[in-house]
Amino acid sequence: MHTDNLKVLLLENIHPDAVLRLRESGFSVRTRGATLSSDELARELRGVSILGVRSKTAVGKEVLKAADSLLAVGSFCVGTDNVDLAACTNLAIASFNAPYSNTRSVAELTIGEVIMLLRGAFEKSRRLHAGFWEKSSPSAREVRGKRLGIIGYGNIGAQVGILAEALGMEVLYYDILEKLSMGNAKRCRSMTEVLEKADAVTVHVDDRPANVGLLGDGQFQSMKPGAVFLNLSRGRVADIRALAKHLKAGRLAGAALDVFPKEPSGSGERFRCGLEGLPNVILTPHIGGSTQEAQRNIAAYLCEKLIRYVRAGDSLYSVNFPQVQLPILKSQHRLLHVHRNVPGVMSQINTILASNGINITGQYLETNERIGYAITDIAKRYAPDVIEELRGVRATIRLRVLF
Repeated sequence: MHTDNLKVLLLENIHPDAVLRLRESGFSVRTRGATLSSDELARELRGVSILGVRSKTAVGKEVLKAADSLLAVGSFCVGTDNVDLAACTNLAIASFNAPYSNTRSVAELTIGEVIMLLRGAFEKSRRLHAGFWEKSSPSAREVRGKRLGIIGYGNIGAQVGILAEALGMEVLYYDILEKLSMGNAKRCRSMTEVLEKADAVTVHVDDRPANVGLLGDGQFQSMKPGAVFLNLSRGRVADIRALAKHLKAGRLAGAALDVFPKEPSGSGERFRCGLEGLPNVILTPHIGGSTQEAQRNIAAYLCEKLIRYVRAGDSLYSVNFPQVQLPILKSQHRLLHVHRNVPGVMSQINTILASNGINITGQYLETNERIGYAITDIAKRYAPDVIEELRGVRATIRLRVLF
């Protein structure tokens, strides 16, 4: 398989650097600014080898089954919940995302909103835009000396903690996993302990089912009176109705949300969440990672992964594939065999190669609970029917040959 001029489809206004990098690498790139319906996407994917999306495009099982040439899906964002990863795996389509590239952007917005909430600056600005001059700020507070509570101490949570400490805040955190503390951050024994002690609580967890409704009425009741709450992680994590109740009662002093349980599919659509008009509530339209720097970093990182997978079979940091980091292909052919993870597949592959007198110059195998990924480098000369024999190996999902 020659990989020059393979077709790429990029949706949702992915950064122009991605287009440039892929075209420079010999791919034929087509872009669409909007999200597409499942039927539209299925039609657009005919003949496409790489699909690039952000968080709004639903890449479901039926769409993937209709894609006749698709090798890889790149999620130019952190989450992959809009991509059916099980279907990708069953069809031998590698999925990649960019889990770290927007970390700084989300962390900066989080800290900026903590400052704005504790100062009450957003509500002051709103009132001044309406023509009311209110200079008195009896409830305004500095962040220095205050406690920031972080729920979910992954890459973003840890970065938030580092920035908060630089401003003189005391950082408390809770994570279900044992995580090494950055700086002077202190791990709490429970989420409740964080909620009870922190002046500002920020959530940075993933969208796994166990996190749905993680923060509800009981958790908001446990928060320190006068504290502020922020969610820049996943919309289903926090119960907005319960949050509104505690804000209206004056028990919580403010909130900032960048994500919501139901979000419009595109710009310009009407939006309601139940927090509109409440004082000291900052609402942003899922822009935590939407900075020029973050989108440029995502384009660079993800394009490299997609190019390396299509050109060399390298699956390192794939979301759904066994992870293999491979040497550059030189003066040989590379057989990429994706199969169901059952016993005896490698034996069949090697028996076919041996019976045809083919010497193996390099071989690699990695598996996960669903599939095996076998990579075999061989000399260039072999009978064409060898490839058909390999495709006939029991449990084969896809065989790809790189020249």
